[in-house]
Order: sequence, then C-alpha cells, then structure tokens
Amino acid sequence: MALAQAAAEQARAVGEVPVGAVLVCGDEVIAQGFNHPIGGHDPSAHAEMAALRAAAQKLENYRLPGCELYVTLEPCLMCAGAIMHARIARVVFGARDPKTGACGSVVDAFANPQLNHHTTVTGGVLEEECGAALRSFFADRRRVAREARAAARLNDASDAADPRLDTNKTH
Repeated sequence: MALAQAAAEQARAVGEVPVGAVLVCGDEVIAQGFNHPIGGHDPSAHAEMAALRAAAQKLENYRLPGCELYVTLEPCLMCAGAIMHARIARVVFGARDPKTGACGSVVDAFANPQLNHHTTVTGGVLEEECGAALRSFFADRRRVAREARAAARLNDASDAADPRLDTNKTH
C-alpha cells in the first residue's frame, strides 16, 4: 500500500486527485498507476485502469489471474468491471468512497453471484492515511478557489473605484 500511496503523490504533483494503484503478482510489482483523467483528457484514466493497462502490456495478456491490486481509494464501478475482466484475484483498498465506491460503499460489484469472476476484497487498509491525503487535496483546492474568488472581488472593487474606468461618462 505504501507504493500505491507514493503513486497517489505523483497524481497530486500534477494536479490530479491523489489516487494510486500497484499491481502485484507473487512478490513482484508488475505495474503502477495513478489518476490522470484531467491531464489525459480521459475519463477512464483512473489509477486502477492505468495499472491494469501497464500490467497487461508487460505480461502480454489482458488476463491477470493470481495478481493483486492495491489502491488507495475504493474502486468505482468502471474499475471494478475492468478488475473482473482481468481476473484479478484480490483487491486491497485504503479509503472508502461513499460517493462512487463499488466494493461495498455504494454498490458491491464483487458480491454479485451472477457474475463469472469473484475477486476477494479487503478494504480499509491504511484507511486514515489514504483518506487524509484525499481530504487535504480537496481542502487545498477549495482554499485556492476561495482565494481566487476573493482576488477577483478585490479587482472588481478597485476597478469600480477607478474613475478612469467609468464607462458611463461621455467624452
């Protein structure tokens, strides 16, 4: 999970939501990924998807049986579907996602007996640390947005006070 947290910091460094994922087979790290949908202009560029793509390329197979995926945030439904298709044996996640979590928080995609592959899920590993990274990211974004709004109001106020900018005067 520490490697997934380091990958999440890579996402944060480029302005993306800090989510990281690591795919392991046995004792070997096969691939890593981090969130980059904004910079990549790609709604599927979640950390899990990036790690799955990299592992499939490395192993030259889209099936990844026996592999385990470690991710700092509970996978969404899209990622859960890809995890199933890749035949990942186990998912270990950090923070729960009460808005889009597909491993029990909103839906439990892996508990559906009608599906043909059942991944074992372990949630809440380093939950506080993973959640804190997400909370601080969004708090920073809200702070920056507030500061930008305040600066814009100051600019508007100073423009209104400057008689040279009075557009109601006729010359």
